[in-house]
Order: sequence, then C-alpha cells, then structure tokens
Amino acid sequence: MTRVIDKRRVRRDLADAFCTTAEGVRADRAKAWGLIDFSAPPARFPAAVAERARALAAASGRPAEARGIALIPLDRRIDETGYHYGTVDVAFDRAARTATVTILGPDGETTSPDQGARWWPLAMARELDDAILMLRTNEPELGTWLLRTRGSIDAVLAVDAAAGDAWFVGEAMGYLRRTLQRLDVTSRSLFAIVDRGSCFAGVLAELLFAADRAYMLDAEGDDAPRIALGASNVAGLEMVNGATRLMNRFAGDTDAVRHAEQHVGEKLDAAAALELGLVTFAPDELDWDEELRLAVEERASLSPDALTGLEANLRFAGRETTETRIFGRLTAWQNWIFGRPNAVGPEGALKLFGSGSRPRFDRERV
Repeated sequence: MTRVIDKRRVRRDLADAFCTTAEGVRADRAKAWGLIDFSAPPARFPAAVAERARALAAASGRPAEARGIALIPLDRRIDETGYHYGTVDVAFDRAARTATVTILGPDGETTSPDQGARWWPLAMARELDDAILMLRTNEPELGTWLLRTRGSIDAVLAVDAAAGDAWFVGEAMGYLRRTLQRLDVTSRSLFAIVDRGSCFAGVLAELLFAADRAYMLDAEGDDAPRIALGASNVAGLEMVNGATRLMNRFAGDTDAVRHAEQHVGEKLDAAAALELGLVTFAPDELDWDEELRLAVEERASLSPDALTGLEANLRFAGRETTETRIFGRLTAWQNWIFGRPNAVGPEGALKLFGSGSRPRFDRERV
C-alpha cells in the first residue's frame, strides 16, 4: 500500500480496487491506473524495450568521449581479529559485541583523480562498501559499530576541492554517496568517535552525521581533536531521501543548517562542535574512557529489535518522502517489533516487564 500510494501516486479508489482484487489487473488497465509506465504486445515487446533503452541513453549526461577505468581487485585480508584493507580496518570485540571501523584519510599520492581506481575517495568507498556488506552478512551479533578516522584534516578537505575529469569525479563521488546511503539503512547502532588523530572533515564528516551518536574528546593542546565541514557536506553526498545529512540532522531546521555551513573550512574544537550541534557529547579526558565504556555497554543491553526500530525512525527525520516511509517508518513498524520474541517471547522484554527479571535477547541485528 505504501508503494502504490506514495511511490506510484495511484488514486485512492483505484488503489482500493487493486489491493482487494485477487486476480490482479491486465496491462491496459494497469497503465491507465498508473501501476506501470509502459506496455506492449508480445510481438513488439523487444523493440519497445530497445526503444526505451535508447531514449534513456540519449538523456544521459555522460559525455560521448568518457572512458571508464578498471576497478582493481580489493585487497581484503580476513583473520580472527577482523577485516583489513588499504584504507579501512575493521576490528572485532566479540565480548563487547562491537566492531570498530577505522578509515584512514588520504596521503599526498592519493588525493588526485588522476590516480583512477586508487584515488582515495573511490578506493575508500569500495573498501567501506565491502566492509559494510561483510559485517552485515557475517557478523549479526556485533550490534554496535564504532566509527573512527585517522589522518590529516587538510588532506581530506583537499579531496572536496579535487579537480579532474568531471565525469570520473562525479561517478566516484556517486559511488561514495551510495556507500554512505548503505550505512544509513544498516541495522546496527553507529557511534562516531572523535579523538586525537581523527580526521572527520569533508567527506569523512558525513560519518559523524550518519552516526546515531557522536562523541568528541574535549582536550587541550596542539593535538586536540578537531572536525571540519567541507563543500561535500553542503551538497553532493545526500541521503536516499534527497536531503543532506546536515539538513536531516537538524530535522529540516534551515537556520541551524545555515549557521553550521557558515563554518565550512574551519577546524572546530569540541566546544565549538558541541555548540553548533555537530556532535552529541564532548567528555573531557578525565571522563572520556568511562563515558564511552558505559555508552557501549548500555547499547549492548537493549533489545536489538527495538534499537533497529529506533534508529531507522530517527535516521530519517524532517520532511517526509517515499524513501523515509520505506526505510524509516516501515522498518520501525511497531507491530513488527512488538511481535518479535525479544518482546513477547518467554524471556522477552514485555513478558518480563515488572517482574524484576532481566529479559534475554537474541542478539542478532538483521
């Protein structure tokens, strides 16, 4: 029903008839009602498909002279400690049920699009995409992902200003955009950790805004952590609902977004980042380790099903779209959560509520 009404925009009386007609509707009526875009009889079907493909190709913005690049095989190593790539490292902590995903920023040799498949944004996006899929498929009990970065803020910001073949740069950033969107719809708790040596800036600052919480160390000294906004945080790496993560973060509050965007390029300390609303908490060095430990342990104690519903709903705040309904509201559907064994099973949260006994959960996040 969500797809018929919200995606196809079918008139509600016709949607009512379609949803309750067991035999379905044939092509002519389906097209008249808006359920399909095109139809053709069997004899003309291959030609109609070919005509449609040529029309779509003609509308493409890809230059005729554009040439693709070879995507070299990923250098992925797997051992008992995690997954290891060139720019991405994943470390398992099975006791704490966490995976620490650390992304290394670019070096001087990988900031130019002339590097092709080794250009840092593309190489990093491919490795991060692979790591996300590996974790989602093979490690369902590692329910909390800790997102960390290491490197130079200046080098990351330089990527935002990279000049080169416009088509290639656009395609590579499109790959990164889709990878970050995959993170948005991943059923795991995401905590961003900003500590000494971090480089959450530009494209990597998107990880801060994709996270369910962001912790930033409030420290003194030249090596105190900083974050920085770049051009890619203003446009180019939007979520599936078409909104930037900054706009989504502030639930559509354009004044808060404009205020943050006024600081593009500045290296912000913990106090400034907290004041602008770009991080969630900023403990000092005395409380840092303990506050992180408590946050991770608390998260691991909660129902995985309830967390999935919570996160999916809150990650798509602000203006409602078809995508927010599908990825946010349907994923967070309360009837699904309340019908799961973690809620109503013999040792579920609702079954034991008020009894003084602690629920026992199936820890898989799926």
